[in-house]
Amino acid sequence: MTDLSVEVVQTSSLGDRSYLAHDGEVAIVVDPQRDIDRLLALAGSLGVRITHVAETHLHNDYVSGGLALARLTGATYLVAADDEVDFERRPVTDGDTITVSERMRLRVVGTPGHTFHHLSYVLDGDDGPVGVFTGGSLLFGTTGRTDLLGKQHAHTLAERQYASAHRLADLLPDGAQVWPTHGFGSFCSATQSDAPESTIGRERTANPALRLEADDFVKQTLAGLDAYPAYYAHMGARNTAGADLVDLTPVAVADPAALAQRIADGEWVVDLRARKAFAHRHLTGTLSFGLDGPMSTWLGWMAPWGAPITLLGDSEQQVADAQRELARIGIDRPAAAATGSPEQWAADDDTRLSTLTTASFADLAAARAGNSGLPADVVLDVRMTNEWRTEHIDGVTHIPLPDLPHRLDDVPAGTVWVHCGSGYRAAIASSLLQRAGREVVHIDDSYAVATDAGLPTVPGN
Repeated sequence: MTDLSVEVVQTSSLGDRSYLAHDGEVAIVVDPQRDIDRLLALAGSLGVRITHVAETHLHNDYVSGGLALARLTGATYLVAADDEVDFERRPVTDGDTITVSERMRLRVVGTPGHTFHHLSYVLDGDDGPVGVFTGGSLLFGTTGRTDLLGKQHAHTLAERQYASAHRLADLLPDGAQVWPTHGFGSFCSATQSDAPESTIGRERTANPALRLEADDFVKQTLAGLDAYPAYYAHMGARNTAGADLVDLTPVAVADPAALAQRIADGEWVVDLRARKAFAHRHLTGTLSFGLDGPMSTWLGWMAPWGAPITLLGDSEQQVADAQRELARIGIDRPAAAATGSPEQWAADDDTRLSTLTTASFADLAAARAGNSGLPADVVLDVRMTNEWRTEHIDGVTHIPLPDLPHRLDDVPAGTVWVHCGSGYRAAIASSLLQRAGREVVHIDDSYAVATDAGLPTVPGN
């Protein structure tokens, strides 16, 4: 029985996991996020010393904390030899073995597919392989997407992803644990994970990469790829250069006059409160990106890169949490922040406050039937293209949420009812439309009940 332990550090807002593996004395960290204080605190609580930091690949969905963690702890930094980077590291390649301690070793396995130079790391103890850190290769019931380096490479990388999955399955016993970085909501995965944990044996029966023939796997993978966040375009370059320690100290405080000016200038002033609180009352001209959902993913995707962002929260902790999340994707310093209530942000001027009408799918059905005081001139579906193609309400307008800032003029005239899959994305879209001067109704409801509410649905095209 092995005496090695693997601790999971989740970053649920981005759908990723980092890992700390240790033998009770020394530890290795795999794929650390930018905010390395979490890993330092974990190592301290376990009484272990971080001696190695490993990257499975140069990440596209977040800024890595690997270089900063290695420099701070004096750890050896393992990065693929074939990745050209602007910092000192220990280059590793397929077939290398890294001795972490007498009881803990890493075997480097080349697993291209998610990227060309992707690596996996087999964790070996005294009794053989314990598991494998697979990054964006073999995930739980899926694999990493293959188009992040350009659509022109997607087919080739899908073929390599298939071969890499089979290599891991051939190399490791059924009982070996699988520890992926992506797949828990990350747009880096081809589809979402189908389990909270897994083994090589389970993946043999559950993973399309190990169940399908190569051509079928490639076809299925490519067909399922949808858009991914625009900020990904900046992550590769940032990780190639190497990121320093992040500054999470509080940003400048914006008073009501400064908030008014930023809104007047068309800047992104973001309300972090839950969407129901936003709907009840908010500062006119602000945008709803609740911290209770994947705020950083959608804000990083939709806001112009490098544009000033101001954060509004009901507490300093809420703003600090948002600042941490944004730093993970390279938005290091928001322009300003304010805490309190909408009344305080408006300096008790009710003319600067707004509400947002909310409704259910049953309300929409009633409005379409003429049994409501609210006209349903336009119904806007802001789900992603693959969701739309699977099924959508008949007769609605479709604009994926990331496209909406640039396509506001494409929304037909009239009162707009906005929906998504659960209500979170629709809140963002509704606030954008309201800021643009449109009459909006936010459908804060689960799309799963649309048919039961009497709304006919059709397959997409």
